[in-house]
Amino acid sequence: MATDGKPDFGILLLLAEQEFVRELRATAAARGFDDQGRSDGFVLRTLGAAPSTISALAERLDISKQGAAQIVDDMERRGYVERHPDPTDGRARLIRLSERGQAALAAARRFHQAYERRLRKTHGDAAIDAVRAVLTSMGGEDSSTDPHFRALMF
Repeated sequence: MATDGKPDFGILLLLAEQEFVRELRATAAARGFDDQGRSDGFVLRTLGAAPSTISALAERLDISKQGAAQIVDDMERRGYVERHPDPTDGRARLIRLSERGQAALAAARRFHQAYERRLRKTHGDAAIDAVRAVLTSMGGEDSSTDPHFRALMF
């Protein structure tokens, strides 16, 4: 509890995020995507915007190239991504979403939209618009233009 007797705001944000992720994972599993890893959503959204090399993906994930390669290897094994030659660089390979990856991303996007519709039905448009404004503000003015997050937002 915060000192004013109300639940701590940061903990409420964390709990809301955990519940959102729990529902997202349950919905994904019910649609046949029960094998997704922790980074899969970020990778799916990133590659949904445009194919990427391992190096560029590593930069976006803020991890080593080896770490990104391990994630891609695992996602490729599970059928979410495919590697293709980069037409602009004969040495590089582009990582793209497979049909399964595209379907998983589409299912996640539908969940996000349905989740917000449910919140709007329960709490009203004004309340959800206010939450969106607060979260946008908390994310910082540059969050919508940050190249690391821009592809994830839409």
